[in-house]
Amino acid sequence: MAAPPLLTLQGIALTFGGTPLLAGADLSLAPGDRTCLVGRNGSGKSTLLKVAAGLIEPDRGVRFLQPGTTVRYLAQEPDFADHATTLSFVEAGLGPGDEAYRARYLLESLGLTGEEDPARLSGGESRRAALAQALAPEPDILLLDEPTNHLDLPAIEWLEAELKGSRSALVLISHDRRFLEALSRTTVWLDRGTTRRLEQGFAAFEAWRDQVFEEEERDRHKLDRKIAAEEDWLRYGVTARRKRNVKRLAGLHELRRKAREHRGPVGAATLTVSEAEASGSLVVEARAVSKAYDDRPIVRDLSLRIARRDRLGIVGANGTGKTTLVNLLTGRLAPDSGEVKVGANVTLNLLDQRRSALDPERTVADVLTGGGSDSVQVGGQSRHVVGYMKDFLFSPEQARTPVGVLSGGERNRLLLARALADAGNLLVLDEPTNDLDLETLDLLQEMLGDYAGTLILVSHDRDFLDRVVDTVLVSEGEGRWVAYAGGYSDMVAQRGVGVQARGAVSPKGADRAAGKDAPKPAPSRAAVRRRLGFNEQHELKTLPARIAALEGNRGKLRAALDDPTLYARDPARFEAISRTLETTEADLASAEERWLELEMLREELEG
Repeated sequence: MAAPPLLTLQGIALTFGGTPLLAGADLSLAPGDRTCLVGRNGSGKSTLLKVAAGLIEPDRGVRFLQPGTTVRYLAQEPDFADHATTLSFVEAGLGPGDEAYRARYLLESLGLTGEEDPARLSGGESRRAALAQALAPEPDILLLDEPTNHLDLPAIEWLEAELKGSRSALVLISHDRRFLEALSRTTVWLDRGTTRRLEQGFAAFEAWRDQVFEEEERDRHKLDRKIAAEEDWLRYGVTARRKRNVKRLAGLHELRRKAREHRGPVGAATLTVSEAEASGSLVVEARAVSKAYDDRPIVRDLSLRIARRDRLGIVGANGTGKTTLVNLLTGRLAPDSGEVKVGANVTLNLLDQRRSALDPERTVADVLTGGGSDSVQVGGQSRHVVGYMKDFLFSPEQARTPVGVLSGGERNRLLLARALADAGNLLVLDEPTNDLDLETLDLLQEMLGDYAGTLILVSHDRDFLDRVVDTVLVSEGEGRWVAYAGGYSDMVAQRGVGVQARGAVSPKGADRAAGKDAPKPAPSRAAVRRRLGFNEQHELKTLPARIAALEGNRGKLRAALDDPTLYARDPARFEAISRTLETTEADLASAEERWLELEMLREELEG
């Protein structure tokens, strides 16, 4: 016989403003349940979790909690008032019979000492302290709202293992697919104010959701056809049957009412990235680059080539220097030694996830337009700001909304909208997945797949890395960065272990500690020879003139194709010029890449 539920929500309804946020939502949680709560941004997931925690009183509906059941809720913004240290904050969450050692154990496992001043914690440190407080008493029910936000990969994988071994019943809200697949056994889908339950984990959810939408679409088409048939009958039917007409007219009104009240699926974001003119074949080349702060190596002797259309993922624990590395590769920061060459015609487009860069007093429209205008430039074309906002699921009324009142997901969508409007052929995304719902993540993935430029992605989302990147650059500690072909799972398979916390010994580091010889790097060409050959010197001397000539030819060919009447007058000439332009651009890219290679070699030899 199944155990009675610990927590039951029935018919929960709640309205903020006009449209009901919750309109009959249910949730049931038995001992040992592992439930993921999924839905679009703004669908009310966090609100329903707060109702389950007893923090919000619904307009109607029933909440029942078994007497004696302990519940812990992970707050997005924990209240550290009256606590001098993080240890004091975590211990305050313990009950009379709870083990005191759990507080320090959890803090240390999450990379905190317990002596930190809560007033000076970063966003990631605040999230770790809040997690420790929620987990410390080992409650009967754990309600976790985006527990992986601001955590690095070692902390995410530690949390995953900790929750697998927990006796608590779980309800999880998360955008991290891998995390949900590993932990959930039941899925509750909150959609248009009501809930549906699937007795399977998240791995089965998306196929089930798509099936539900297909069935709804079929039902909608049937309803539309029935309305059209009834309207036709009323217009052209036998007018003598008045009583029957009155009855059918009432039925038609009821069908129309159902059609009006039907709320279709929430619209999807339309993500497009503005692209500048194509870069050369070689986008970035780093040679023996090193950077240190206060004698702590951040990057040491890194050599790396990034070609056009490469998708590079950068992973590592917090504090290993991922942002510093990105700044070095993009030329925004000078190395202590070595050199970085940025290729020809490279235009940087950067999404920085520091939401503090968004002024909370500015409106959504001002952030996108720069202020003083109602238009935004997208890919060289002017668009009305409200139309562009709709692409990112903002309503027209939010144009004058201050940034400070937006949710986390809305702020992230605003950052994406601002970044993707800028034309560029080198796109750098720093933690773009935070607070985005799963459908928007899918669209972002598709957009990046179609993007013709080059991508550098910093992320802790293992599934997103697997779907998007073709090379992973991982921190091995002590400033060493090693590139692995494939996505995150491929990196783990090749390396034998995932990303480790700062200070942990990597597999290669363990070999050195055991006295084994590390493989020696191959000598550079500069170590083998001391000067350029005659042919290389001649190439280096003549290539600038060749590049200039090719650029001139390209300009003339483009000017010819700009004639709007050319194709109508002479289609064969149009095709010939197009083919010549394509060949010229390929020759130009090849010449630029060769010149950059020879110039770097010359500087290396002379240095």
